[in-house]
Amino acid sequence: MAGSAESDILYRHWNASSPKAVLLLIHGLGAHTARWNFLAGFFAAKGFSSYALDLRGFGRTPERPRGHIDSFRIYDDDLLALLAIVAREHPGKKIFLLGESLGALMAFNLAGRFPGEFSGQILISPSFKNGMKFPLSSYLTLIALYLINARKTVPVPFTSAMCTRDVAYQKVMDANPDELRVASLKCLMGILGEQRSAKKPAKAMSVPALFLIPGLDQLVDERASRKLFAKMSLDDKTLLEYPDMHHALSIELGREKVFADILAWLRKRV
Repeated sequence: MAGSAESDILYRHWNASSPKAVLLLIHGLGAHTARWNFLAGFFAAKGFSSYALDLRGFGRTPERPRGHIDSFRIYDDDLLALLAIVAREHPGKKIFLLGESLGALMAFNLAGRFPGEFSGQILISPSFKNGMKFPLSSYLTLIALYLINARKTVPVPFTSAMCTRDVAYQKVMDANPDELRVASLKCLMGILGEQRSAKKPAKAMSVPALFLIPGLDQLVDERASRKLFAKMSLDDKTLLEYPDMHHALSIELGREKVFADILAWLRKRV
């Protein structure tokens, strides 16, 4: 884990020798930067450096309560701060956004707001629409308490087995205190806002996009990703599907195939 003298963000980085380009990684809800070890290690060996932000309220960030963020624009500021670090440490190198789940949704919206900063976006299981089954009590809590206690946290109903079929890594996840299964009402409302916002840049998107969609996703509704992809007038867009894979492709069995597909896409654009 590293920090910056310019801000209080927490991030990890994996350096390649003589990197061809750089990946800026954004994890999903309840995740953290160590989740990227498989992917970032693979790409470091192939000549791509990676930088991954620990989103505030998650991972090892000090903000409390865990799972809370006052505004997703704070995440934008943190990602742009990390972008500045990447640009300074790798001058002249192309920078590609890569996000998974909520992180992919955030990457898409960030590319829409700051298109000149990125050479491409790689969206793994993008969370354009929720697919998790929240109990009715969670919705009632959201409605009843949001205005009086937006920082209140509620359970987020997913398990490690819903993320990956890799039983060994399921055990790693279940034993890791950095894994989180709660989110604040404010955070959940912020996610809904990000999902609504994603509809705006779709037709005007100018940043090359790679969509990677699993076929057995219980966390997000993959149909929303296909619909949004179809609406994009972008010439440089690619959609790849993995019918037998679960949500978190970066830690899923068969992830090597996913990584190879991303690498092939990147090599054509650096």
